Amino acid sequence: MSNPKPSNAGKGRPKGIPNKTTRLLKDAILKAAENAGGQEGLVGYLQIQAATNPGPFMALLGKVLPMQVTGEDGGPMDIRVIIGGGE
Repeated sequence: MSNPKPSNAGKGRPKGIPNKTTRLLKDAILKAAENAGGQEGLVGYLQIQAATNPGPFMALLGKVLPMQVTGEDGGPMDIRVIIGGGE
């Protein structure tokens, strides 16, 4: 005799939903950073890291900044290069 599988067997969690362990670890990391930042919390911790570990902090900053930069009112960027002292 074979046991029939439940209707949801093998489907896993829905796409885009982190597993419970990942969520718990992320929450623990954020809580530890808040505590390490003292009275200023997470912002204070990040300020400390920016000063003491600028390389890794800049890498982190690069990941959270927008990927596409636009000019004024969403238009193209106006880039001007000035070479020399203009004498």
